[in-house]
Amino acid sequence: MSVPTGGALWGRSDQQDFRSRVRGCLLGGAIGDALGAGVEFDSLERIVEQHGEDGVTDYVPAYGRRGAITDDTQMTMFTVDGLIRAHVRRDTGAWHPPTDLHAAYRRWYVTQREWGPDERRAEDGWLAREEWLYSQRAPGRACLSGLGDARMGTVERPKNPDSKGCGTVMRSAPFGLLVGWEPQLVFQLAVECAAQTHGHPTGMLAAGAFAAIVHGLVRGDDLDAAIQKALVQLATRPGHEETTDALKRALGAVRQGMPRPELVESLGEGWTAEEALSIGVYCALVAQDMRHGLLLAVNHGGDSDSTGSVCGNLLGALHGETALPPAWVAELEGRETLLALADDFAMEMTQGPSLHSPGESSSVWLERYPRSTG
Repeated sequence: MSVPTGGALWGRSDQQDFRSRVRGCLLGGAIGDALGAGVEFDSLERIVEQHGEDGVTDYVPAYGRRGAITDDTQMTMFTVDGLIRAHVRRDTGAWHPPTDLHAAYRRWYVTQREWGPDERRAEDGWLAREEWLYSQRAPGRACLSGLGDARMGTVERPKNPDSKGCGTVMRSAPFGLLVGWEPQLVFQLAVECAAQTHGHPTGMLAAGAFAAIVHGLVRGDDLDAAIQKALVQLATRPGHEETTDALKRALGAVRQGMPRPELVESLGEGWTAEEALSIGVYCALVAQDMRHGLLLAVNHGGDSDSTGSVCGNLLGALHGETALPPAWVAELEGRETLLALADDFAMEMTQGPSLHSPGESSSVWLERYPRSTG
């Protein structure tokens, strides 16, 4: 895909390709999340005992249904919402995306504390009014504590400075979809937003690296090239060693024979940011297709939904929505919401000036994505 820069216009084929990759990334991540949701806390031995020698081969019930998503997809959706609203709010002369993302994550936090949406708060926008999102799906402690008050964590003064849980990585794929941004800015924005909940350098840098890899894929790189570019960026950052080593271990595992659960488990369990990134990257690298990669990513004793989500984000961004297994798409919880959000994001990135400007804007668009940070 040729990416327009500056004031260049998007061609129709480029818009279609970009929308397919956005849909693929968001739906792919959600499918991986849902495949792993029912076995998130099980050992590999338990998975094999319960589901047979091949482990999980389809959705298994979680949270009362098949195809249920977890907090990984919930927070990813609010990342998308925050990025759209940051671009809309730029018309006001206010341009500080971390503030808009913090407001979006705080809206997610409300879904974990309230019974349902407050219809009086029009400034919350449409996503926060989706009643089905008001459900706790094993949210991470650092995400909840980091967003539990109004102070926004920053790189200089992060929330939970000792935490490097995978809650940063599993929500950061949408930063990579900012296809018109320079790679360094994509990396930095993901880092700054990770600091709002997880302040350990590895927690922040793994999020930045993941966003950078997705960004490379959407811009047309193959996965290995995108990883190499992310490694170059990482090398300039203090405290990068754990994240760099995790990515290099994923690359090294590719050369260790046929993909198998034991190789996945050699990379860790996925509870920490660098391990979730490493496992997701490895499974995407060796994937024969979307189905093979996602099942490899969830059949291990660890944080199966997060590693499945990371792998799905990567494969979806690489191959687009047509690579997604149709039966899994059809049964996925929240599919309609995810598709609407993906298409809105693609439209904002490619046709934003036609939707809003300092002088004239679509009232429908501003109702969906208010300019306030409420």
